[in-house]
Amino acid sequence: MKKFRYLCMAVAACAIVTLSSCNNGGTSTTENSPAASTPNSVAQTTEAVSHSSHGSKKQININTAILSELDKFEAQLGVPALSNKIQANRPYASPEELVSKKVITQEQFDKIKDQVTVQEVVLTGEAKDIDYMTKLGLMKGHLIVAQELLDQNQPKQAEPHIGHPVEEIYVDVEDQLNERKVKEFKTTLVSLQDLVKSNPKDGKVKTNFTTSMQSVDGAIAALPETQRTQPSFVLQVINGLLDSANSEYGAAVADGKITAAIEYQDSRGFVLYADELYKSISSQMAKDKPEADKAIRASMAQLKKTWPSVIPPAKPVNTPEEVTKQVKAIELESQKVIDTAKTQAQR
Repeated sequence: MKKFRYLCMAVAACAIVTLSSCNNGGTSTTENSPAASTPNSVAQTTEAVSHSSHGSKKQININTAILSELDKFEAQLGVPALSNKIQANRPYASPEELVSKKVITQEQFDKIKDQVTVQEVVLTGEAKDIDYMTKLGLMKGHLIVAQELLDQNQPKQAEPHIGHPVEEIYVDVEDQLNERKVKEFKTTLVSLQDLVKSNPKDGKVKTNFTTSMQSVDGAIAALPETQRTQPSFVLQVINGLLDSANSEYGAAVADGKITAAIEYQDSRGFVLYADELYKSISSQMAKDKPEADKAIRASMAQLKKTWPSVIPPAKPVNTPEEVTKQVKAIELESQKVIDTAKTQAQR
């Protein structure tokens, strides 16, 4: 289930590309979401957008859409926290599972059924590049918290965060790595994982960790610099990372307590890397979109307070609902910038 959550969220950023470009019957995209990862009953479609259907209601992929997209159903049906409930009950083999999983009633489903899809997207163009960078960003997030835990002499807690990049993410980005002629680094990640398990105090751990980080950075560098430094592109990657963080944090908290340290740490890593990415474009944002920059930085600062340290606090600083609110605020400000960039590109 956790693997699918990654699959659904890494490409969630790409949903913005498809959903905001045209009111069509296309779908959004998914966090680690290649075709092989979806249920067999889920149909496939291409990412290409048809402009012949302007004016029709656009469909939203409930398996992959980011929270701010799912909010449209929440507003339409007047159901509080519906977007979170849809996300928490993923994956869906069919739209009708919104009813069978008791997310909404049949009457409510009938009002939105023409807007719901579970079709998978075969990514092309910018959406594919966003998917690629988001997956690598998830790897970075895992490794960031693993490093923090190793620095605090917590190798057992660090192990799963070293394992996740190779066990859950690498396979989903491998085809793209090959297409982009990126040197294989799965062996490097496996070697680090094995070393931390067998001898975490070995001096080679630090060296291997540095090599692993450099390998991921090298894979990201396979994208053109002009693209991976473009604010509208980076914001879509950030949205995907934050949606993943939101999902993980929701899984970490139960009954007012942090009950799953791994998910808490996952979400921390994703937010820290998202913040790092935002800092890389903040000066450009401050120049071109000062109001959006101010709002995003403020929301990001509040969001980061949720994770005061890599070791979970005794009591959550923020509730999952508060985290969701902050993530949505960033997504909505980001969307304004993304939409403006798309409009300018179409002129």
